[in-house]
Amino acid sequence: MPKTATGSLEQLASQAECEPNIQTDAAELRQANCTTGDGKYVLATFATDRGQREWINEAKDYGGSYLVGRRWVAVGDAKVVAALRGRLGGTVETGSSHHSGGSGTGENEGHSGHHMS
Repeated sequence: MPKTATGSLEQLASQAECEPNIQTDAAELRQANCTTGDGKYVLATFATDRGQREWINEAKDYGGSYLVGRRWVAVGDAKVVAALRGRLGGTVETGSSHHSGGSGTGENEGHSGHHMS
């Protein structure tokens, strides 16, 4: 595994070979959408560890896979996150798609998300 990457959003994106499409550009949080040959994901960088943890805890309610580094997170499908980990290092965490708080977004697939045809 590579050493966990550090740096700005742009530096991380270039290591991940993505052209970041910046969505949020604030002091506390910078967030971009990335599309690579592996798929689409969201890359976010944080000013503080606490801000990062709060963001992850909130985002995890929607499910998904998370690649967590030092003050950065990438979110996407498990296969995209696995491919990214080969470039950026970090720790993989998964969201809790089964506790649906009646959000009604249709985003989470619950328990049936793993039927590969």
